[in-house]
Amino acid sequence: MDIQLPIEAKDIQALLPHRHPFLLIDRITAVELGVSLQAIKNVTMNEPYFQGHFPDFPVMPGVIIVEAMAQACGCLAALTGGGRKENEVTLFAGLDEVRFKRQVIPGDQLVFDIDLIAHKRGIGKFKAVATVNGELAVAAIIMCAQRIVK
Repeated sequence: MDIQLPIEAKDIQALLPHRHPFLLIDRITAVELGVSLQAIKNVTMNEPYFQGHFPDFPVMPGVIIVEAMAQACGCLAALTGGGRKENEVTLFAGLDEVRFKRQVIPGDQLVFDIDLIAHKRGIGKFKAVATVNGELAVAAIIMCAQRIVK
């Protein structure tokens, strides 16, 4: 598969079924098929969750960061498999060793570094790290299952 980098959001939509406002990856900046992927998310005040989390002190919800990390894992899985198959979704299968180390606020750029640990029968295990300006924000081991839905 010939991959032209960076992969922009409009092309990421071919890899994931997510759409606005829940497509949380803005750009894929590096990929080594079957090995690793790097992606970014520009965090802006316009994100819908900032209206309630928290209006006077906006902090990106940790679960949203983990979801963005999982989407990056799904991108690596789809790219490694030659692209997303028709009606294919990538679902959470497990989260381990999740650690939140830094708040993420509007104006931050999250950088996701994803490493494939193992892949068997459509289930991938990934080491996922999210940083802001080189500072660790979130780290996790994420398991995702690729499934065809009807």
